[in-house]
Amino acid sequence: MTYCVGLKTDSGLVFMSDTRTNAGVDNISTFGKMYTWDVPGERHIVLMTAGNLATTQTVVSLLEERAKAPEDRSSSLLETNSMFQTAQLVGNTVKEAIASSAPAGQKADAAFNATFILGGQIKGGEPRLFLIYPEGNFVEASKDTPFFQIGEHKYGKPILVRAYDAGMSFAEAAKLLLVSFDSTLKSNLTVGLPLDLQFYQADSFKTGLQRRIEADDPYYRDISEGWSLALKTAFGSLPPFPDR
Repeated sequence: MTYCVGLKTDSGLVFMSDTRTNAGVDNISTFGKMYTWDVPGERHIVLMTAGNLATTQTVVSLLEERAKAPEDRSSSLLETNSMFQTAQLVGNTVKEAIASSAPAGQKADAAFNATFILGGQIKGGEPRLFLIYPEGNFVEASKDTPFFQIGEHKYGKPILVRAYDAGMSFAEAAKLLLVSFDSTLKSNLTVGLPLDLQFYQADSFKTGLQRRIEADDPYYRDISEGWSLALKTAFGSLPPFPDR
């Protein structure tokens, strides 16, 4: 399984993903799920993946190969005129990858499913964030829905809903995401460390802070232990249940 979050704030975009793809008593695999394409001063694009590993790797490989080959640039995410067109391109690539593996057709609950979070900015437009489904269609983040989650999202969603603020700094957003991921890690063994984090500052058109957060990261441990203590303290401060 996996867990990835893309968050839109007034300052730009924040991305975080785990790196676990399989889990079991003796079967744990680690793969990065965050991919970045840059044209400095012109565009910055981030893609995060969840679902069938073969499908997601095929999609990313197709996008990368077409970005490298000049003769294929007409269908490259380095040549699209807007983030909307980029989302269309990724969606079409998802459909192409799935069709090659499942020629009889693909449904959202089929074995080859894959879901993606796409975010970034192309010069002349605003930073934008999209959730792309296995069918290739997509939705865009808005003021009402300022973040997207893919993978094992239910454990980490409550803190995002309660604590998100559009005006929060990148540091506050990272702290929020770490609490969300910590809640998920403690609830589901199919999501695992290390975590990948990336900031994108609006109108910078370049990669911001990038960090891989390992299990022994001092700040992550402070957040994990501090959040557990805060929950216990908050629970203890609630009024007792009336027994009559």
